[in-house]
Amino acid sequence: MKNRRVYLAICDMFSIILIGIFFIGVFPSETVPFSVIDRTWHILTITVITICFRIIFHLYSQVWRYATPREYMNLVVSDALAGAFYHFIVARFFLPESLTFLRSISIFVTIALVSLFMRVTYSTLYDYVKVKIQGRHAHAASNRINIAIVGAGSVGTMLCKSLQRNPASHYEPYCFIDNNPYKIGCVILGLKVLADNDEIIEQIREMPVQEIVIAIPRNSGEDKKRIYDKYIKTGCKVKMYDYPLENNAQQIGGSEMVIREVKIEDLLMRSEIHFSADSSDNVYRDCTVLVTGGGGSIGSELCRQLIHCLPSRLVIFDCYENNAYEIQQELLALKQKHTEIIVEIGSVRDSKQLEHVFSLYKPDIVFHAAAHKHVPLMEHNCGEAIKNNVLGTRNTMDAAERHHVKKFLLISTDKAVNPTNVMGASKRMCEMLIRSRKNSETEFKAVRFGNVLGSNGSVIPLFKRQIQQGGPITLTDKRIIRYFMTIPEAAQLLLKACAMASSGEIYVLDMGQPVKILDLAENMIRLAGYKPYIDIDIKEIGLRPGEKLYEELLIKSEELGRTENGMIFVERDGDISREQVQDKLDILLEAVEKDDDAAVTEALHRTVPTFHTPEEVNSKAIEAEEMRNVAHNDHAAVY
Repeated sequence: MKNRRVYLAICDMFSIILIGIFFIGVFPSETVPFSVIDRTWHILTITVITICFRIIFHLYSQVWRYATPREYMNLVVSDALAGAFYHFIVARFFLPESLTFLRSISIFVTIALVSLFMRVTYSTLYDYVKVKIQGRHAHAASNRINIAIVGAGSVGTMLCKSLQRNPASHYEPYCFIDNNPYKIGCVILGLKVLADNDEIIEQIREMPVQEIVIAIPRNSGEDKKRIYDKYIKTGCKVKMYDYPLENNAQQIGGSEMVIREVKIEDLLMRSEIHFSADSSDNVYRDCTVLVTGGGGSIGSELCRQLIHCLPSRLVIFDCYENNAYEIQQELLALKQKHTEIIVEIGSVRDSKQLEHVFSLYKPDIVFHAAAHKHVPLMEHNCGEAIKNNVLGTRNTMDAAERHHVKKFLLISTDKAVNPTNVMGASKRMCEMLIRSRKNSETEFKAVRFGNVLGSNGSVIPLFKRQIQQGGPITLTDKRIIRYFMTIPEAAQLLLKACAMASSGEIYVLDMGQPVKILDLAENMIRLAGYKPYIDIDIKEIGLRPGEKLYEELLIKSEELGRTENGMIFVERDGDISREQVQDKLDILLEAVEKDDDAAVTEALHRTVPTFHTPEEVNSKAIEAEEMRNVAHNDHAAVY
């Protein structure tokens, strides 16, 4: 690299000297009879000044075959300043004779033009020799993949240029597609820009294009889904030129964009939510943080993000040692010396073990993620749902109060809103526990959100396994809709909500519109490279025990208040006393001791007034606002 810079500087010197000889040596000034020595001094001075200014502007650090208009403009500015410095200072005060102003301008303009010509010629020849000849020869046997790039803006052209100049690339840009009328029909980087209209699908089918790359990373989730749904009809594989999804939880300014597979997270009908770093992140610095259920999907992601908040100690509490061990080793591999990482194995149902952990580590903040969450399993293990979810939460909250924990955050679910199953009702009971302790020294609060994409036991891993096995995908009911969020979104929401100064509150995230599970299944089949109902079938098998067709809207302006964070709302719900909650707990404990699922379910109906049977709710599903909104969006998409 250093040799290349030296060679370029030497070439510039020779070209400047030749230009100087032409203007000063061959055609000297008519008014000043320069001697040979004077002419030589002028030529050498011009050469030295020009090279020095180019060094100051870091022009020899630039790889010119990747130069943009900005680098070429820097060259012009550098030579212009060099010319001004030469004529008005050096030539006027330090050289025996001076050139006319017009002659000085002519010399430096010529120097700049010749340099620009040399660099453009070099870049063009490099592209031709390295890419057109060597690159095509190297990949003649592998057949480069022709791609159509959707988006002829700065990102799309950057992608095209990088592929054209990379002889090792397996992609060959074939055309651009854009909806800007000023670009349609034009040629950019040798490729024609086609119109993004109704005819484009048939046009692509007639072209030798194997893949389509969407190069519009700033698009909203709705636009990404619309573009994907449109171009998947071409029969080509659709990819995205975007940031890797695993970097999305962090600030992605330093990440490199890549051509990647479209993932189901891209098709949420909304953009992924990122909570910007602010002073609230300092809440966790130098604190001891305890995460119950820290080995689970949400708990482990929460630990990953907490480690960047620099707590002094992170205690992972889980009853499943394998998951806890894996997240411990992952965090230790980061070699983040500020935080001590500790794993304790135990259950939140064991109050003695909780007392041991709290007294030993004295946590400042507790995230309570430990819970049974599988709806059908809890319908057949009602007592276990109460013991783990309700009594386990009470045990953890009691330990937090006894040991003066500053903040306690419960992870709840949208299934707690007008629940139709034991799991949801148990979580609603946990929310009552939180609301009953508004006057506690410890700040108790809860966060409620919807289904988490990719979490253990969720629908995404199930559909993936079924697709890998050749299908069919089993769907309980094709009308089902659900709210979805990603695991990083869930963890970020927990961190922000816990940092808020309040007690007894239940927070919810604005998650946009719910998603039809049928659409989710069809998109996952397409993303795997198959055709729904042709390669992979989708079968309806009937609702599971406790399952309802829709979840309640999380955001209702008349019931929710806005917090200082525009994406987080707080539920406005009535107060409940400790005595009232204790009466409910006594009823549940009595039912659990009977070891009878029917008795537990009946006790939940008595203690959770909003607990209804799924049949009662599903029979009126067509009247629900959530179902009407999804039906309206489907109708609008058709037209």
